[in-house]
Amino acid sequence: MVVNKKIMILGASILQLPAILKAKELGLEVIAVDMDKDAIGSKYADVSLTISTIDIEEVIHAAKFYKIDGIMTLASDLPMRTVAAVSEELNLVGINKETATGVTNKVLMREKLNLSGVPIPRYFEVFTNSDYQEAVQEFNSSFIVKPADNSGSRGVIFLEDNSNMQQVNDAYDYSKKYSHNGQIILEEYMQGPEVSVETLSVEGKTYIIAITDKVTTGAPNFVEMGHSIPSKLPIKTKANIEKVVISAVKAMGINNGPTHTELIITQDGPKIVEIGARLGGDNITSHLVPLATGVDMIEACIKIALGFIPNVVKDLHMGSAIRYFDTSEGIITRIIGEQDAKKIPGVKEIHFTKNVGFQIEGIKNSIDRIGFIIAQGNSADEAVKICQKALDRIKIITNKGLSS
Repeated sequence: MVVNKKIMILGASILQLPAILKAKELGLEVIAVDMDKDAIGSKYADVSLTISTIDIEEVIHAAKFYKIDGIMTLASDLPMRTVAAVSEELNLVGINKETATGVTNKVLMREKLNLSGVPIPRYFEVFTNSDYQEAVQEFNSSFIVKPADNSGSRGVIFLEDNSNMQQVNDAYDYSKKYSHNGQIILEEYMQGPEVSVETLSVEGKTYIIAITDKVTTGAPNFVEMGHSIPSKLPIKTKANIEKVVISAVKAMGINNGPTHTELIITQDGPKIVEIGARLGGDNITSHLVPLATGVDMIEACIKIALGFIPNVVKDLHMGSAIRYFDTSEGIITRIIGEQDAKKIPGVKEIHFTKNVGFQIEGIKNSIDRIGFIIAQGNSADEAVKICQKALDRIKIITNKGLSS
């Protein structure tokens, strides 16, 4: 047990709630930090602080005041810079500032990976419109425009080529709007299966916990609409993925803690899309990983942050999946069939982030999704089928008709 210890968790939204609840279960005193005083996790924490998770000076001050023993976040990128700063200031286990900057800026990330020979897509960084117009001319085929320092598919746009200047200019404006520092990245469009990989690093040794198959909306925004574990890719391909990910973790200087790495399996092999020094979102690490492998990654990360050695042994060999509702536009007027869907064997959770009265305007990033279904089966295929069966039972009615 890790009782009589204090852990600070950056963020108290639904994304960080599993970490807050797990820390309480372990007997820890939890100090939650979130600029939203009404964040759902705040009512479960011992101390709730209304501070921005990226206000480094204020968080350091609070960490010292409460004499914390560890700090972490879950499924959020920018607070990692705060985690690193606090860790260094208080001599706690965690990543350093250089690593935190590298994993939260896609340009610096690609520079570090490229220097270590880790396969990445061809890319260009731009700050100004003139730089952008020049970089666009380097692409004769499809390419992606995205902000250098955001996540959740925010500001990501796909262009088939550079021939339509209206689309090219619109893409710049759209991506720039979501960039915190004004920096944009253009990169080649990679084709092939898309996966994410969850790892835990302990004192310099990296353990591959799960490879997750991914389903997205495709072009132009590539919003994630489903995940399943274990990956159905060939054994040789998965071995190559593991090799690339371990090299990437080392290149980014992550010696302790989790990583969430996204890759596309191109005809030239796996290439890194992004790597984050955090737990994966979309319920991957909070639900899918333990349902499929038995490894509690949240508990493991809490223990790593406190200086303990976690359990990384996979004692379960099942399948798990999550599928998001794909809805048409309109105002939600009614949702039916939820209770019936919950009775399906294998359905573990049905959750709506939006409800009756909400205006659906299409899915352009992860925030636009209205809910999901999580299932467990004897295999990934079975778990996906259970999700689909539940999706079919639920009807989402809008003022423009029926969606599901």
